[in-house]
Amino acid sequence: RAAARGVRLSAAARSAMPAWVIDRYGRNEALRFTSGMALPAIRFPNEVVIRVHAASLNPIDLSMRSGYGATALNMKRDPLKLNSTDSEFPLTLGRDASGEVMECGLSVSYFKPGDKVWAAIPPWKQGTLSEFVVASGNEVSFKPKCLSHTEAASLPYVGLTAWSAINKVGGLNKENCPGKRILILGASGGVGTFAVQLVKAWGAHVTAVCSSDASPLVKKLGADDVIDYRSGNLEEQLKALPLFDFILDNVGGSTEKWALDLLKKWSGATYVTLVTPFLINMDRLGVADGMLRTGVTIGSKTVKHLCKGVHYRWAFFMPSGPYLDEIAELVESGKIQPVIDQVFSFSEVPEAFLKLEGGHARGKTVINVIDEK
Repeated sequence: RAAARGVRLSAAARSAMPAWVIDRYGRNEALRFTSGMALPAIRFPNEVVIRVHAASLNPIDLSMRSGYGATALNMKRDPLKLNSTDSEFPLTLGRDASGEVMECGLSVSYFKPGDKVWAAIPPWKQGTLSEFVVASGNEVSFKPKCLSHTEAASLPYVGLTAWSAINKVGGLNKENCPGKRILILGASGGVGTFAVQLVKAWGAHVTAVCSSDASPLVKKLGADDVIDYRSGNLEEQLKALPLFDFILDNVGGSTEKWALDLLKKWSGATYVTLVTPFLINMDRLGVADGMLRTGVTIGSKTVKHLCKGVHYRWAFFMPSGPYLDEIAELVESGKIQPVIDQVFSFSEVPEAFLKLEGGHARGKTVINVIDEK
């Protein structure tokens, strides 16, 4: 208690922190650096303040910068409309954090100031492109000791997204995964590189789809078969292979029209996509109509494919400290490794966004908020 009180007093001596924020939705010109962002405060007894050593960017940061999902996220931020202002700005982007606990709420017993931790902050909260961030204690986990902060910041958001899709929605785990044939569409991005390693660690046979220049990386991560989507008709290439028990789709679009035909019928085989119209529907139609449209869409598709003998599912990112604990065990045992495309300094955040926007990343784009010596 005394240590936490000491941190609180020293933090209170400063009234502001550096951060990258947006004051409006748009493209890269909307990003603004400020040294005067208000320090985040603990509002609930289960929260912790983390000093961010490193963060990373995900495609959702590009989408949120442009206003994607604003309707749903604003409803989550202030469901009862209690906020005196109707604006979510200034808004800090960035979902991943690796850093050090600075202060703990009164009900937090699992962490203490000075602990090295990592976390993925939900999209409805202020993000990690800042010196300090507040997270719920149940969103935080001890950082794997074998990783630097730079390495650790590359994993939480993509790891929890893949974990949600494969384990919580897809029902796969280390007990039932051995021998299963798994197809991963979009295998060279952040979620894809993690997913390949996860199901391989659980004993699956992995077929990965990516471009030819990413093939060596994906093969190194454990994929048994690597298919170049540019080397001919992808659908025909995949149909020439034995049927699959599980498909993870990070691509969406036209792939959904034919991918489910690659599953084993009447065997419990499952297709899970991370590309859903949920937030788009709410942005376009409003909360009520958007949720209704979404419910009708997922319901009709689920029934349609169930009648054909396969399961159709949507998956979303799920913040979870306990799941990060399990991921940390896999990292410590050497079964999961970070895949980093490029590292930027905190002053280069706009350049990092441009890099991510260019596409074809091989792993993650990481930001060193504090330069590690």
